[in-house]
Amino acid sequence: MLGTASLVLAGIVIVLSLILIVLVASWFVGQLRGGSEERSESYERHREAQARDPPVEIGDVHEAGVIDFSDHHSGDRQAVCKIQGFVVFVEDLPGDLEVGDVVRFRVLSFNRGHTSATGKFIERA
Repeated sequence: MLGTASLVLAGIVIVLSLILIVLVASWFVGQLRGGSEERSESYERHREAQARDPPVEIGDVHEAGVIDFSDHHSGDRQAVCKIQGFVVFVEDLPGDLEVGDVVRFRVLSFNRGHTSATGKFIERA
């Protein structure tokens, strides 16, 4: 009788140990991929952006440096620019535009939460 109880208890301990190992490994992988601190900082910046008024208006013309490129869901390449930390995705780009180039664009629209905008390329500045 004692032998059967010991085997059942050992099985429970093994299953719980495996669950703990999986949880720790999952946490560790999350930390390697950016961790929860980075995600919470990103979320906080997003909340702050939602609380403030955009520094641009529809129809405004601005100049900004290209900091990156993004692929729009339509398949078009967009330049990522910032005005006072506010992201503007600029479309209708020439093919030879590179990160660091300064562009002039007209603001066309805002996203639903007014946390970013879309602009149309006018010319290199």
